[in-house]
Amino acid sequence: MDRCARARYRPATLIVAIVAALIAASVILPAAPAQAAARGVGFGAWEPVSAYGWHGSMLVDGVHTYCILPGAPAPTGPTTDHGVRTSVRGLSAQQLAGINLLVTKYGQTGDPVQAASVAWAVKAIADWNATLHHYGYRGDSLAGAVNWTFSALSPRHNAAIQERAVAYYDEARAVRAPAKASGELIFTTDPDDPWTGTVTARTTTAATGTLTLKGAVFAKTGTATLSGAASGVAYALRSASGKPGRPHTVTGSGRFETGVAPAVRHYTTSGGQDTAGPGGTSSFTVRGKDAAPRAAGFVPVITTQVASAYSAGGPFVDEVTVRVEEGEWPRDARGSYLPLRVSATVYRTLKEPTPSTKVPAGAVKVGELQLVTDRSRGPRAPYRVVSDWRADEPGYYVAVWTIRASAQPDAAALRLPRGYAWKERFGVATQITMVPGISSRAQAAAMAGEAVSDTIVVDGPVPSAGLDVGSALYRAVDGVAAADTCVEERLVWSSPFQRVTLPGEVIVTAPAVADAGTYYWQERAIDSSGAVVHLGVCGIAAETSTVTPAPTPTPTPTPNPEPTPTPTPEPTPTPTPEPSPSTTLIPPVPGTPHTPPAPPAPPEPPGLAKTGIQPNAIRTIAGAGVTVLTLGATAFAYPRRRRFGAPPSIG
Repeated sequence: MDRCARARYRPATLIVAIVAALIAASVILPAAPAQAAARGVGFGAWEPVSAYGWHGSMLVDGVHTYCILPGAPAPTGPTTDHGVRTSVRGLSAQQLAGINLLVTKYGQTGDPVQAASVAWAVKAIADWNATLHHYGYRGDSLAGAVNWTFSALSPRHNAAIQERAVAYYDEARAVRAPAKASGELIFTTDPDDPWTGTVTARTTTAATGTLTLKGAVFAKTGTATLSGAASGVAYALRSASGKPGRPHTVTGSGRFETGVAPAVRHYTTSGGQDTAGPGGTSSFTVRGKDAAPRAAGFVPVITTQVASAYSAGGPFVDEVTVRVEEGEWPRDARGSYLPLRVSATVYRTLKEPTPSTKVPAGAVKVGELQLVTDRSRGPRAPYRVVSDWRADEPGYYVAVWTIRASAQPDAAALRLPRGYAWKERFGVATQITMVPGISSRAQAAAMAGEAVSDTIVVDGPVPSAGLDVGSALYRAVDGVAAADTCVEERLVWSSPFQRVTLPGEVIVTAPAVADAGTYYWQERAIDSSGAVVHLGVCGIAAETSTVTPAPTPTPTPTPNPEPTPTPTPEPTPTPTPEPSPSTTLIPPVPGTPHTPPAPPAPPEPPGLAKTGIQPNAIRTIAGAGVTVLTLGATAFAYPRRRRFGAPPSIG
């Protein structure tokens, strides 16, 4: 009778054994409906019984299976798949693991030599004695048993099959059935960066497998899944939570394998051979999660920018930006930013500030500023903070902002470092506002045609680079408010700038002003970069110069000359001359030009022959006539001049 094993075949005994095995088998996977096995790869006749039997695989649903019952007929009939079993025909876990290794690692092949070698090794693992002796071989060598059969069945493949069969058998015998394994995933969190950490599979036996994370990715690959992970190895991870600022927990799972399972896929054929297919690996699942919710620390800092580097006084205005230096801004369950409370102390100093970690001894505390961040804005936009006190005194005003964990209503929720305190340096350029002490005194009055001046008073402070000061003169216009007068079209004169490096006074003088009227001065100061430091108020009393008209010149009257008496000639002892008319002096009429005295007369010529009158006598008579005419004209003109005088005032 031709059998897989040439031992005597006893049908009744075999059937009883098969039934008992089926009852005792531990089912792992449900049995599949019966289907016919097909010839696989190997040597010999694919018949239930033949002279040399079948040495190779049986193909069931595409899977190469191998005989585990030496001497049973070939499974050419309908075959039932009982699934993967850990208990088959009384085989030990060690035997099942060895068979599983061979049919999995080497049995799924199209090479007849390899398939025949696997078939011999599998039967030798299942039943050493039956495998060696069922063809009549009397020795105790697997190679000898192969040679006993293949020297006749296929001599040219005999040696190769012997060699491989022995090698496969030895490898299978060395396999140790793994014990039942278990484990867990251990997560760690980096205290300096809670978004990073590690995950480690801690197992009862060495294993490899695949890890899958939820809420994080592996730092090396950037993916949530890692294949080929080994137990006991810490793999770096990075949080990938989609909810920034809110605590979250990273979880994970893994499927690990410890090697070939002590199991095979068990196939049976009624009245024929049992066969074994791959039983898979021994695997187990591990799971784990963060021991505590993962949350980044919150390390906030502040940058500031005053509204203006120079101010004429009033409330102190600062623009504050709160940003995250490390970690993430915490949020509530709705995703809103948790509020942060910050404060500032504002100091005034007359000395130009320089950056320092300490507040200078001479700095005077002026007031406080408070800010609580908005839940919707958080760190996304700056905040404008306006003091409820005024900064009017000249000097440098410096705000120093602080953030303290102790000032927060719930420091734990904000996840601030323990005892966290951040303080801004004193004297940072962006936090300084200077209130200058600059004014001027204008010359109050002048007359048209005179120069006017303005005195610029610099009380301080003065930056180390100095200030350039000057003043401009504008003419007031009826109908225009004084405060609106100082514009370009009303500019009369502008002084050049003068550099000052210390407090003091600077006098500027405008050229002579031709027109009477009201004039306003406006002092100004710029810094070394050209930025306006101070601009005076237009139209105030201290900056007003009033120019009055120059007086009209009054003609000076010519003084009336005193009449010069004519000296009386002394009598001359000469014969008594003939009588002649005498000259009469008439005082000049006021306002009449003075007539200079006539030059001495030449000697009188002889008298007229007919009249006997001397020529001098005629001149005397003519002079008297002129005098009379003059007096008459004056008397006539005097009352008429009063008619053209100034008219009397109205009213």
